[in-house]
Amino acid sequence: MATKTIAGAPSPRNSSDEPAQDPADLLETTLTHLESLLWICYGECIDWHTGDGPRHLDNVLWLAAEMARKAGEVFQVMEKGRKDVPETGG
Repeated sequence: MATKTIAGAPSPRNSSDEPAQDPADLLETTLTHLESLLWICYGECIDWHTGDGPRHLDNVLWLAAEMARKAGEVFQVMEKGRKDVPETGG
């Protein structure tokens, strides 16, 4: 049986200056994250120390870091947009 590979870097991107992922790699990464989220949501007999537990825990933490990074980027764009909008006097 073939082993799964996770596309792209094994950890979250550190900078928005890095090149964007190939769409196929991005889809594979997203599906890997979704699989791990669903796996932990099942909640029954999860052993975080053996079997698939460590891999799924790593993927969920990776996802959380990616979401935090993206939220920070969105915040920066929103702040820049807010500062660029001229205030109108009432």
